[in-house]
Amino acid sequence: MDIIKALEWRYATKKFDSEAIIPEKTIELLKNAFNLTASSYGLQPVKMLIVSNKLTLSELVPLSSNQKQVGQASHLCVFCVETTIDEAYIRAFFERIKSINNTPDDILDSFRSSVISSFKTKSEDDIFKWSAKQAYLAMGNMLTVCATQGIDACPMEGFAPELYDAYFKLNEQGLRSVLIMPIGYRAKDDMFSAMNKVRKPLADSIIEIK
Repeated sequence: MDIIKALEWRYATKKFDSEAIIPEKTIELLKNAFNLTASSYGLQPVKMLIVSNKLTLSELVPLSSNQKQVGQASHLCVFCVETTIDEAYIRAFFERIKSINNTPDDILDSFRSSVISSFKTKSEDDIFKWSAKQAYLAMGNMLTVCATQGIDACPMEGFAPELYDAYFKLNEQGLRSVLIMPIGYRAKDDMFSAMNKVRKPLADSIIEIK
């Protein structure tokens, strides 16, 4: 699908066809697209929990401001962030760089030391806020990728993160939930799917400096 047409087609789906399931091949594509999302420093502090069990999805509806899309969707993506970005985490990232690109330590040393030093000055809350911004980047990327694949999605902040964390025992995994996004296929009777996209004129949203 042409990228602009795909983005025009996309909307925050209000009602999913609960019988329509995303093929596993497409889910694998979405996993890889998520893993390729840009992140600050390349540290990838975001993990994506993918839920497809229908009973679990129904149990999550009350934890999601009773938004029915969560229960109707083919899958639910839960964007979670690492609660600890410490020196060990950062060093592991640089070891991946060395392993994949054979980058010598003398080239990495300065950057590695700078990142470690920067994070040592951040509070736990600072790190969470930084990580949460990376989750929004990941969701934005996933919304676009879903649209190109003809997959409907609905980005959501309206859920109880602490209840999700408890439900999935995320704290035990060093994670906190930040955003959720049900994905699947729009119901034929979702009236919002036929509405035109409402956006500002380009002249009101773009500033060009030549």
